[in-house]
Amino acid sequence: MLTILIFIVLLGLLVFVHELGHFVAARRNGIKVDEFGFGFPPRLIGVVKNVETGRYKIIWGSKDGGVKETIYSFNWLPLGGFVRIKGEDGQNDDLDSFARKSAWVRVKVLGAGVVMNMLFAWFLITTVFTLGLPQPIDSSQRAAYSDVKIQILEVKKGTPAEAMGLQLGDEILTIAGAPITTLEQVSGIITDHRGQMLEMRINRLGKEMVLSGMPRTEYPANEGSLGISFSETATVSYPWYESIYQGAVATYNITLAILGAFGSMLAGLFGAGTGAPVDVTGPVGIVYLTKQMSDLGIAYLLQFAALLSINLAIINILPIPALDGGRILFILIEKLKGSPIRRKTEGMIHQIGFMLLLLLMVVITVRDFSTFHLLEKISGLFS
Repeated sequence: MLTILIFIVLLGLLVFVHELGHFVAARRNGIKVDEFGFGFPPRLIGVVKNVETGRYKIIWGSKDGGVKETIYSFNWLPLGGFVRIKGEDGQNDDLDSFARKSAWVRVKVLGAGVVMNMLFAWFLITTVFTLGLPQPIDSSQRAAYSDVKIQILEVKKGTPAEAMGLQLGDEILTIAGAPITTLEQVSGIITDHRGQMLEMRINRLGKEMVLSGMPRTEYPANEGSLGISFSETATVSYPWYESIYQGAVATYNITLAILGAFGSMLAGLFGAGTGAPVDVTGPVGIVYLTKQMSDLGIAYLLQFAALLSINLAIINILPIPALDGGRILFILIEKLKGSPIRRKTEGMIHQIGFMLLLLLMVVITVRDFSTFHLLEKISGLFS
């Protein structure tokens, strides 16, 4: 339950930040916002400030009470937030409506959510660099740190390492009884025990445990015989002023990496890829990853939140109907043809896009159930 609660708070915060970007951009460009809500309707309570008197009015439930000012609301479903911008559906032509503004202003308002998610990711990564986070280091850097250890950075799916129960962040202490001090030892001992059982003693969040498994004699080149990636790590932190720069660089590099993954995935769809698999996960997979990150500590969880924020920004800016990028695409088409696309046609295209996105989410969720063996675990609760 705690993991699900953390996931809800995390997802809610990212969506709220995104909608806050739309809200601020709309207000700064003279567009009236009918409602800015935390969570999703139905509304629990709303607050309205009377511009003339400066007094606040409380609205209970979903009725607007005939108010003309912006309603700031708290809603029953704590899954992010939303913003209702006047005229964004094209049905209002007042001077302070979204539909009446220039193409450039509308693009700014639509793109502001993406910008806010990127800025939020930068803030989170800056915070992580200030707090300090175990990071891979070169052997030449050992002397600069007092907490150097060898940690597992990745466990490949369907490998002996996964069957053993090894996890991201595990510190390798011994393998086959031999104390581990170098990366070469890890590689060498695992290679020498291909096809043989070996024991690995690890430290997981302060708790030592011994896990057993058999490295494979035949395996994909990018997995190794056991199926793990590992590195020497140490807790690296920076002064706050340097963390700002390091956070910007990391945000940029992560964005490029995600764009590269998207590119590989699209190339694979059209048969032009290299064949390298690209993992795609939905809410179920994100909940599992949230559990892993929260177990490792607050710095890991913040880093994971930053990664999700960047992903949310990139997905939203894609020219897909129903997303911000899709709506921006229609504005660009409007500029090119000199007149807007019929509202009914655009609305229908966005509805189709939304339904396809929902279908894709269902497919990914079903696959997640299989990947994480959820049906077996649920049935085990009743056996």
